[in-house]
Amino acid sequence: MRRSTSSTHRSRILRTRSVPALAALTAGVLLAGCSAAGTAGGSSDSGGKGATAVEVGLVYSRSGPLAAYGKQYLDGFTAGLAYATHGTGAVDGHRIVVTEQDDAGDPAKAVAAAKTLIGKGTHIIAGTTDSGVSLQLAPLAAQNKVLYIAGPAATDALTGVNAYTFRSGRQSYQDILTAGTLLGDSKGKKVTVLTQNSAFGQANVAAVKQVLGGQGATVDSVLAPPSAGDLTPFAQQVKSKKPDLVFVAWAGASAPALWTALDQQGVVTSTKVVTGLAGIASYPLFGAAGSKVSFLAHYFPGAAHTAVETAMLDGITKAGGTPDLFSPDGFTAAQMIVHAVQSGSADDATAMAKSLEGWSFQGPKGAEQVRAADHALLQPMFTAKLTGTGAAAKPELISRLPMDAVTPPAQHMAG
Repeated sequence: MRRSTSSTHRSRILRTRSVPALAALTAGVLLAGCSAAGTAGGSSDSGGKGATAVEVGLVYSRSGPLAAYGKQYLDGFTAGLAYATHGTGAVDGHRIVVTEQDDAGDPAKAVAAAKTLIGKGTHIIAGTTDSGVSLQLAPLAAQNKVLYIAGPAATDALTGVNAYTFRSGRQSYQDILTAGTLLGDSKGKKVTVLTQNSAFGQANVAAVKQVLGGQGATVDSVLAPPSAGDLTPFAQQVKSKKPDLVFVAWAGASAPALWTALDQQGVVTSTKVVTGLAGIASYPLFGAAGSKVSFLAHYFPGAAHTAVETAMLDGITKAGGTPDLFSPDGFTAAQMIVHAVQSGSADDATAMAKSLEGWSFQGPKGAEQVRAADHALLQPMFTAKLTGTGAAAKPELISRLPMDAVTPPAQHMAG
């Protein structure tokens, strides 16, 4: 893989897309999924007029409540494809032709879009930002023998689900292991998980019970409907439980109301609160609570200090984008796709999947590996704190955790 300094790849890989408004979002362990359709055609200097096209379908959140995450993913993917193909948009004479489909976070729309893409000869599907969507696309990939690389979707259920499903982001278990490094000794402690009653939320509850419960903590949960506007009753429930530790896993535009409620009810001052560091837009949303919260971090710009991260940051900013939380998920997906085409076969998803198993590489976060046994993406994680308030709020790195320190247990690969 060589770093590309070319700015011409956007003319080679054309897309029709809208730029979603950046929603105010925050989360402990984040998902995403959205909508709209666009098509990308590509040609390359190295591929020539007779080059074989490799059709890649991006089914992701281009609209809807999590559209900001989809934008981050797409910007990262564009930069990653330029980096991995040295700015040509092609690999070994194969043009990478990208078709975008917006699922709006709706599994039915995602499945319909994927079926259309597969029917047109697409052998690679990527981009999913919503956990609920990803769980519907994974079996579709196996049934049709197409390579499926989920993006920010964090549900642990994707790991080992089938031989054709991979991920380019982290999973909930890795988030919880990272949180565990902030919590210290969990033995005998009472942990309450505050989250939404959704596939995302349930995955976090299960992960906390498995990880911290396995370390001797007693784990319970407070689940709020995803549509809830008044979150004060849920903050009160958390406080009434008198937990030693509160793990907050939240996604969506209700984040400001959540943190206001937790601050007003005294939760952040009465116990240790840990949550995931979300995107840049979320930093001001913590308000006065921000400096009292400990953060696990999948990623924030500048966290890794690697050469590949620098390439990603440069690629996104030069194209007019803003690097953010899920930029690495898109960038890494592009790296994986190029490797699969180069080392597997451009039209054989089984061969492409095999080529990814066990692959070790330098991603924007650092040294990463696709575990052969179950396709978990082993990767570094980070911990951080917020300094400043309002527009001046920004993360400060506490620690970088190598992939070996936050490795989820291996799963048996499903048929």
